[in-house]
Amino acid sequence: MDLVDRVASRLKLRDLRLLDTVVRQGSMAKAAIQLNLSQPAISKAIAEMEHVLGVRLIDRGRQGVEPTPHGLALLRRGIAIYDELRQGVAEIEQLSDPTTGTVRVAAPEPIGAGLLTALIAQFTQKYPRAVVHVTLTPVASLQFVEPRYRDLRSRNVDFVVGPIFEPALEDDLIDEPLLQDGPTVAAGVNNPWAKRRNVSLRDLVDEPWVMQPEDTMAGRTHIEAFAAAGLPMPRNKIISASVHVQIGLAAAQRFFTIFPYSMMHFSAARLSLKAIPIKLKMAPFSVGIVRLKKRSLSPAAQEFIRMARDITKPLRGSRST
Repeated sequence: MDLVDRVASRLKLRDLRLLDTVVRQGSMAKAAIQLNLSQPAISKAIAEMEHVLGVRLIDRGRQGVEPTPHGLALLRRGIAIYDELRQGVAEIEQLSDPTTGTVRVAAPEPIGAGLLTALIAQFTQKYPRAVVHVTLTPVASLQFVEPRYRDLRSRNVDFVVGPIFEPALEDDLIDEPLLQDGPTVAAGVNNPWAKRRNVSLRDLVDEPWVMQPEDTMAGRTHIEAFAAAGLPMPRNKIISASVHVQIGLAAAQRFFTIFPYSMMHFSAARLSLKAIPIKLKMAPFSVGIVRLKKRSLSPAAQEFIRMARDITKPLRGSRST
């Protein structure tokens, strides 16, 4: 009997859960309490796993229990096994009652305030018993922070709705573009400038602005918009990384800001905002779905993605800048 057959016949799902609990708790004693087992039973189970695999899975020291590289490798695959099992159970439940299900999605704030909000409203109206878990993820963590798409790869979310950065996508990921997005100047509906038809960026350079920090992707977009128009950055400005602050100052005060076109399309009226008719000289960017290639999605998640395709279809042929 080779190693794979021996492991398959002797290693059980409860063993993987036990190992995961020990590592997360950093202590066999704490894991025993959580699992309602004795500490000797925990120690024996770990020893049997190590015997079957022929390697050490954890190191015991004064600081507690830490996984060895072999242990980490097994736990990484264990996450995938548990995820597939969870998806299988969810699919069985949803086949019995297709109106229920859980969708876990990550998105950056501007997508969360626009496209995702509209999509969830439509989805839950059709499936009122469904549950949607939303994780807000900074755009920079999708493109630059390692490991990329952490929530997706750890299977905390089913997929990401956000900008698609090429060639940042790696072999284990697949993307589906939904629309071409672009920056739009925004102001509150009661801002006097919002009532004018002919406005240029130069007209607004001395007005108060609220902008993202310069070291963020959105902040660099703001700088590029003014530079492309041959203008300096406004002196009268508030700097904030919060989209909620941008929305609040633009909607309630006489501030201008820059938001993605899709956010304005889906949520401008709800947020008391209005797009200012200024064509910014900037290329659009792709927004879509990013998911793991070899991961099964529940029927609820598949239906959510289908609705995403439908709700963004009118924007695919429109001018998003």
